[in-house]
Amino acid sequence: MTEATPACCNEPTPARGAPQAAYAAGAVPNTSVRRISSFESRIEELPFMPHRRHALALLAAPALARAVPSMAPANSSAEGVLRVVATEFPPYTTQESSEGGPAIAIARAALARTGLTLEMDFRPWSRLIAELQRGLWDGVIGVWRNPEREGYLSFPQPLGIANRIGFMARSDRRFDVRELSRLKHLRIGIVRGYANPPAFEQANLQCDEALDDLGNLRKLQAGRIDLALVDKGVAAYLLRRQLSEAAASLVWLEPSVADMPLYMAFNRAHAAHGSRVTAFNKGMAEMQSSGQLARLLMRSAELM
Repeated sequence: MTEATPACCNEPTPARGAPQAAYAAGAVPNTSVRRISSFESRIEELPFMPHRRHALALLAAPALARAVPSMAPANSSAEGVLRVVATEFPPYTTQESSEGGPAIAIARAALARTGLTLEMDFRPWSRLIAELQRGLWDGVIGVWRNPEREGYLSFPQPLGIANRIGFMARSDRRFDVRELSRLKHLRIGIVRGYANPPAFEQANLQCDEALDDLGNLRKLQAGRIDLALVDKGVAAYLLRRQLSEAAASLVWLEPSVADMPLYMAFNRAHAAHGSRVTAFNKGMAEMQSSGQLARLLMRSAELM
């Protein structure tokens, strides 16, 4: 926080470190000082004001209150609006889609049936996890379930999307991946903070972390890693949309390591997490009976 500037002096400066969105929505207008100056001509009309500066401050206060950006806590949300976070995990969750990807579309539709709406934002995965653990978000969309995460997240039923997790390799350096224990001499790219399949974790392989799946595929293309652990749909999407130059040189290896259900989860740091799980499950049941869930999943399959 910076020291407050007196109302009678220069134009107020937003607090250091305030979110950029706050500046965009409520930055101090350049007219504030001119408005304050115009108040001076009215001060003499005010009775019982022993100090001219005191009068100036009182008259300027309403204008300044409107000009100063909101400093509401990062984890506050309006009633019925959930502040939810996701990461770039296309095509399931992505800022490239107007709907945010099929995982977000399904979660949004399920909660809408119970009167809840979503306010979405995106973060790199490792930062997303850290902010969830600090209680800064109501929930997350596009997460795998494991015992560690159950400590700070409350999980409803899955979204109906299963991620097929396995290996991508260079087409000129393919490996037999049927037995994970035989891959110990290889360098395998993973994403920092991802909950990898239990069988992979138990194999205790050499891992090289990246910030996201695209970074892993780039490292594989450059020969900096031998294999990349990735969802098959994510790899296909990225090779088609963002890494087309590598589409002919990178290949998917069978068999896959595991199929992992994709979830939305709610933050246990917030007292309402239990009721939100109930609302989500209710909405999903209604979507399933109406056929809406099947239609959304069909659209998801078309993106692969």
